[in-house]
Amino acid sequence: MSGPVLVVGELRDRTLAPVTLEAIGVGRNLGADPAGPVVLLVGAGAKDGAAGLVGAARAIVLDDPRFDSAPVAATAVVAAATAAALGAEIVLVGGTTFGRDLTGRLAARWNAACATGVTEVARDGAAVRVRRPVFGGRASETLRLEGPRAVVAIRPHAFPPASGPTGTAPVEAAPAPEVPSALLAPRRSAVEAVAAGAGPSLAEAAIVVSGGRGLRDPEGFRLVEELAAALGAAVGASRAVTDAGWRPSSFQVGQTGRTVSPQLYLAVGISGAIQHLVGMVSSRVIVAINSDPSAPIFKVADYGIVGDLFRIVPALTAEVRRARGA
Repeated sequence: MSGPVLVVGELRDRTLAPVTLEAIGVGRNLGADPAGPVVLLVGAGAKDGAAGLVGAARAIVLDDPRFDSAPVAATAVVAAATAAALGAEIVLVGGTTFGRDLTGRLAARWNAACATGVTEVARDGAAVRVRRPVFGGRASETLRLEGPRAVVAIRPHAFPPASGPTGTAPVEAAPAPEVPSALLAPRRSAVEAVAAGAGPSLAEAAIVVSGGRGLRDPEGFRLVEELAAALGAAVGASRAVTDAGWRPSSFQVGQTGRTVSPQLYLAVGISGAIQHLVGMVSSRVIVAINSDPSAPIFKVADYGIVGDLFRIVPALTAEVRRARGA
């Protein structure tokens, strides 16, 4: 593989998603061009989003609001056409809901090998070698994506973002390819935001503080929210908490909820059922606070604190506030 690397970026409210900068960082290591990969941005505000690019050789934008409410398959048509025009051999996307959806569609349309949830990626001769967690994080597998083309979705927070001055990449308009009318026919009529905590979203947070049944009641769960606020973290919850109605289901981390991969995950009063572990075990550092020393959560935790969380968490929150001068 010797062609350029293409990064398909993601826009949220006309702003570049953080995982796109992480994909650009990966692309700089994989590509032969020292200026960096080529970035494709599609949708309303694509030109505005290009101003936030770092480490890219150039940006190709299709500023078309039709793609915002159309199925991801429409964007896959544009990405495949752009990759073919560039002679690209590797396409990188962020492993968000959008990115995972795009990966399969683009691989099928572009006739490429693909992998999602990737935490390591490197060239291996004419192929691409990737590594990713499997079986709920209890094992890792290495894949060799052979063939002339590969589409790779990287796991958020698994790679450092590209750094440097923003707005330096040349921007050019993408020629609009022929998109089947059936792909542009559906239209999103409304968007209803799910209930979320006051901090960053679970999907993108570098720190997540989650609470479980050990907090006893909804009032006890406020200890988790206070610690998260002190850390600037997102708030998560176990299924027991959301099933009990203490917090909305959008807070749930686990197999039937959100999958998160933050730099730091604090599990407060969570025993560690396998369905919860599946959703957070790929976190870089896991800290567990639980009164039961035999709780399964300690088997995956990097650091464990055995004790009364009603004493430990307020003390930890106070110390974080003191350290931050709050």
